[in-house]
Amino acid sequence: MAQIKVNGENQLVEFPLNVSELISLNHVEQPEMVSVQVNEEFVDRDEWNTTQLKEGDEVDFLYFMGGGTVNEE
Repeated sequence: MAQIKVNGENQLVEFPLNVSELISLNHVEQPEMVSVQVNEEFVDRDEWNTTQLKEGDEVDFLYFMGGGTVNEE
């Protein structure tokens, strides 16, 4: 077992492990809407299957939300 940090919390995982597998392991809702950072670097979606994680990595799943205010005059 190895330790990584996922969204700020320590997590024990088994290697080899890629980003896609970590998303599945963490039951990420709407993976098509998530962006992933590994050690503060964004990982392109087409590289999720080939980006291998290693001991001590810090991974963040980020959801970008649209929105704003309605100006009712």
